[in-house]
Amino acid sequence: MKNYDAFGKILEDLSNLYQIPGNSEMKAKGYFALQALEKDLYSMSLLDRTQDVNRVTEVLHGKVGHLVPRTGGTPMNIEFYISPYQVLEAELNPGSQVCGIKTVVTIEGTDTLHKLPLSPLLVDSKAGEDSNPAFLPLTDEFSMDLPAFFVLKFHQPIPMSSSSIEEIQRLTGIQITGLKLAPLYELIVQSTLKEKCSEDLSTQKSCFFVSLPDCPKHCYFINKGSEKSDLAGAFISKIPFSHPKCVPGVIEILRHQVAYNSLISTCVSEKHINEVLIDVITSREVQCHLHLNPQDPTLNSSDDFIAKAVKRCMSVPVVMRAIFRNAAKVKADSETQDVEADTKQKPEPPCEQIMDSDSLEESLSVAGQQDLVVTDKPSITEGPKENLSTAELETLRDHTEKSSTTVSTETLCRVEESNSTASTEAVMINK
Repeated sequence: MKNYDAFGKILEDLSNLYQIPGNSEMKAKGYFALQALEKDLYSMSLLDRTQDVNRVTEVLHGKVGHLVPRTGGTPMNIEFYISPYQVLEAELNPGSQVCGIKTVVTIEGTDTLHKLPLSPLLVDSKAGEDSNPAFLPLTDEFSMDLPAFFVLKFHQPIPMSSSSIEEIQRLTGIQITGLKLAPLYELIVQSTLKEKCSEDLSTQKSCFFVSLPDCPKHCYFINKGSEKSDLAGAFISKIPFSHPKCVPGVIEILRHQVAYNSLISTCVSEKHINEVLIDVITSREVQCHLHLNPQDPTLNSSDDFIAKAVKRCMSVPVVMRAIFRNAAKVKADSETQDVEADTKQKPEPPCEQIMDSDSLEESLSVAGQQDLVVTDKPSITEGPKENLSTAELETLRDHTEKSSTTVSTETLCRVEESNSTASTEAVMINK
């Protein structure tokens, strides 16, 4: 076919199968051991298999997942997990090949000897007691001590909890070396960010914003924990073993861990979030700058406006609310002017950004009033009444600036929003 790159890769992979210490006879024994393992794994993949079984069922429920035999130097691979979203994608796009998480089966040389089988050990390809496969004993007739072991290797390291690692080591009887323990959630975040984007992003942030269609933004805080806690873990690149009977158990542990990782990773986003950078130069001087996602609309608040707000209250939450209230007021005034322009059929000058001291005082004052009302009436069921009081205060304040129609609309929106919030919180408490 004159595909020299692919041919060269196959030769390289085939050569790697013989990277075992010792003479040519020892290397050949290692190759025979790998062949014996592959035959046993393939036989196990046929256990409890029906003619109409599909690939997804094999991936999620097969004893060794969905197995693809080795061809030449291309190692055998096992697909052992696929997410529900990928399953749905495959169902909606017939003929598409959605790939789940895979591991390859190979052999590697070691500094110590391990007893490896030189011929298949599975008995008649039938399950023994407890529905577990039955194997011949690993005697000197069927095995040999070799400076090698079998490995399940991953294309990308998998974050695994300490308990999962210990369970695998107990199952295989071989220690996994070179592990560096760290908080498991931090590893999951790091792995997810690396998968979702090519650029290097800081994993120090524990706050992530996730957007869904027709749904407000979700904000998730991930407690990364401590490497000494029960949620410690490590990245696993390969799992060594010496007997085919270990594989089904290891595959099931991997499925469990990957399902857990997949759930946590849905809360991780690579998108940059809106934030305010505040530099406290001295006790009297504060400089501010507002960072926005380029896809988000402008908030019509200058750095000077934000700095004045910070100096006035020295409260980040209150400043953030003042920014959004300022943006809402600019938008409302602009819409009012557009309506008046359409009525009078003559253009009006564009609404300028609110930056004067009166507007700033007004935004912070309203924020303070709302804080006071909420503090005095903490009951969830009284939420609508609280917001209505605030709306009435704003109605009196803005009476000279806005038409009665605009005020009524704002009041109604706040009441409906508050009612919705109160109902949601009440349901969550009841359940």
